[in-house]
Amino acid sequence: MSSLGHLLLLGCLGLTGCAVNGDPRDPIEPVNRAIHSFNEGFDRAILIPAAKGYQAITPKFAQSGLRNFFSNLDDVTVLANDILQLKLEQSVRDILRLSFNTTFGMFGFLDIASEMGLHKNNEDFGQTLGRWGAGTGPYLVLPFFGPSNLRDALGTAVDSRHTDLVRNHDDVATRNPVLALRLIGRRAELLEGKRAMDAAALDQYEFTRDFFLERRQGLVYDGNPPLEEEEEEEEEEE
Repeated sequence: MSSLGHLLLLGCLGLTGCAVNGDPRDPIEPVNRAIHSFNEGFDRAILIPAAKGYQAITPKFAQSGLRNFFSNLDDVTVLANDILQLKLEQSVRDILRLSFNTTFGMFGFLDIASEMGLHKNNEDFGQTLGRWGAGTGPYLVLPFFGPSNLRDALGTAVDSRHTDLVRNHDDVATRNPVLALRLIGRRAELLEGKRAMDAAALDQYEFTRDFFLERRQGLVYDGNPPLEEEEEEEEEEE
């Protein structure tokens, strides 16, 4: 993850050289827009063709099984951050979810836990930092990784280093193809949604930024983010 660390350093240095214009959450918008354009070009040239090919040659049941398998591995990260956030009841449920899917679900290829009412949660170290009071920092667009902010980029680096079972697998000959399969599978799941978003958005960059920041705020506060100052004033006036 050293490359991600270098990108964060460059982003932070850029804050000192770019004037704050437009959205105050996005002080290096020109740089972010350039990286966003690069990512979109890479997506169109590489990821979309790969994702379409994956859908064409992989049976639906296999796509579903692989999606469940990688989701089950991701539950290790979810569980670790449940514990770090002191969400004890959720931790117990996620231990059960991980256990049932790994054993009776054949290493997660079958998501039997969801059928039992143990639905998947979404937790990561970026959310953990936010729960304990860390601010988001500036909005960042990372090459290949996409939309983020300083807090979540650091969180991604920590999760990747400590709880991502695929990325930490020692056998490079196995790890890299599995990482590629996971990436292509995830991109295939987003084909329709991305197409609809591109058609609806007047400014794709702004739409992506605002959606990302609002979604992350909602995840940190479990769907109940604190009111902004302007909203609080409006409520007081009413």
